[in-house]
This record gives sequence, structure tokens and C-alpha cells, in this order.
Amino acid sequence: MSAIVTQRSELLFLYDVKRCNPNGDPMDANRPRIDEESGKCLVTDVRLKRTVRDYLMTKGYDGTNPGKDIFIRDVDDKPVTGPKRAEAYADKKEFISKFIDVRLFGGVSAAKGKSFNLTGPVQFGMGVSLHKVKENFIKGTGAFATSEGAEQRTFREEYNITYGLIGFQGVINENAAKHTQLTQTDVDELLDALWNGTKNLLTRSKKGHLPRLLVKIDYHTPNYFIGDLLERLSLLSDKAEEAFEDVTDFTLDTAALNAALDKHREHINNITVWQDERLLLSQPIKTQ
Repeated sequence: MSAIVTQRSELLFLYDVKRCNPNGDPMDANRPRIDEESGKCLVTDVRLKRTVRDYLMTKGYDGTNPGKDIFIRDVDDKPVTGPKRAEAYADKKEFISKFIDVRLFGGVSAAKGKSFNLTGPVQFGMGVSLHKVKENFIKGTGAFATSEGAEQRTFREEYNITYGLIGFQGVINENAAKHTQLTQTDVDELLDALWNGTKNLLTRSKKGHLPRLLVKIDYHTPNYFIGDLLERLSLLSDKAEEAFEDVTDFTLDTAALNAALDKHREHINNITVWQDERLLLSQPIKTQ
């Protein structure tokens, strides 16, 4: 059995999107979430967690294998209520042992006789593009006629962005891990899901996602982490930010990040880096 996580870790994850909508806002005609002040694209942590959950389901965490399931998911391709989902577990012990997303992200059970709330060890902030983005409005025709016997087809409207390099930062809290029994195997599954789950977003609205950089910093000093990892990254380019179309249009400046890693080196146990070969770095990220 894999050991329970006992050390704090920090995560930095970058992926890019090309000519798609990374996270539509249902309260705004499903347009991409773009900050009015900065012009940067925003992506909620809920969207990222959905990517993780969907990918883990393809790896057998779908309820068909004993003790391997996802708590927040549709059942028989239909959404269900909390009380209905509570039929899938008998008590708090099974709630934890059965659902990997509960061990990772926590969960709330409010069913009668099964009332408990677990804070997730893995917490991500809001994702944000590292540059201003260009929003596009597209009109087209649908597949069907406007009414029976009509010649005119229905119209459709949609929004996307030309390109965006999206960054997330997160923390794995060893204190909360005790309560959800988060194991190192669970963390390995999370990392796999972040990278390959993003790569496998192949629906019409999400096709165009590719993982570019994933950094995991493990600390041996209790309750310690650097923080503000995204703020230590910037992009170097001769192009205007809104004109970016591909990952080769810029170089990721990692100098400030490396300086922070050097400064806090005495608290760091290990640094692991996954990097896509097309992403250009100003300096290799220091793992030692």
C-alpha cells in the first residue's frame, strides 16, 4: 500500500490553448473568461479538476472496479443529486477509500446519516494566461433547418481565443492529507492526469490544449512553500502579446523562478520537471 503523503509540495502547471474556448462563462453567453483590466484569460480551478476527474475515469476510476471511483461525476450519463450519490458509499471510511477525487480535492457529504466535510489537500488557485489574449467571435450555420420544411438552416455563434498560455499554481497540504488519506500513488495519478488529461481534451470546444510545463517542488521543512510561482515567470518576445499564435512565438523567462528556487534551496527536498520539447526556456529550471 502506498504511503500517506507527509511532506508539502508545490505545483506549477502551464498548458496552452489554440483557437478554442478554454473555460466559457455560462453567465456571459459562454464567452471565454477575460479579465477586463489585464486582458488576460482566466480559467477556474473547477475546470482543471474536471480535466483530472475525466481522465482518471478513463484509467478505471469509474465505479466498475472495486474501490476505484470518482465522487463528483454523472451516473449512467446523467447528473445526480447529493443524496442519490450518497448511495454509493456506506460511511466516511468508504467515502475516503473509494473516491480518489475526495482524497485529492476533498468533498462534502450532506446525506442523512452521512454528514461530513473534508478539505482537500490539493488546492489550485485561479488559472490565468501569462499574456493578453485575442478574443474571436465566430458565426456559422447549424446542421438542421429552422423548422420542418424550411430551407434556411439554424445559425450558431461562438467565441474563442486565438492563443493562450495558461498557468496554474497549487499546493499539496500534508496536514489535510492526513484526513483524506492521500497517498503518493494518488499524487502520481494527479500528475499523470494534469499532463495527459489536458492533452486528451479532444472535444470540439476544447481541442487545441497541450501541456507545456509541470513543476513539482517537494519541501522537507514542515508547513513551508515559496508561493507566487506564476508571478516569477514572464514571456520574452518581439511580438505583441495579443498576436501570439503558437508556443514558438515567445521564450519563457525562468530567471526569477530559478532565483527563488536558489534562495529557498535549504527547505527543498526535490524538484521534478516535465517540459514539452517545443517550449523554449531562457534557463533550464534548476532541479538541484
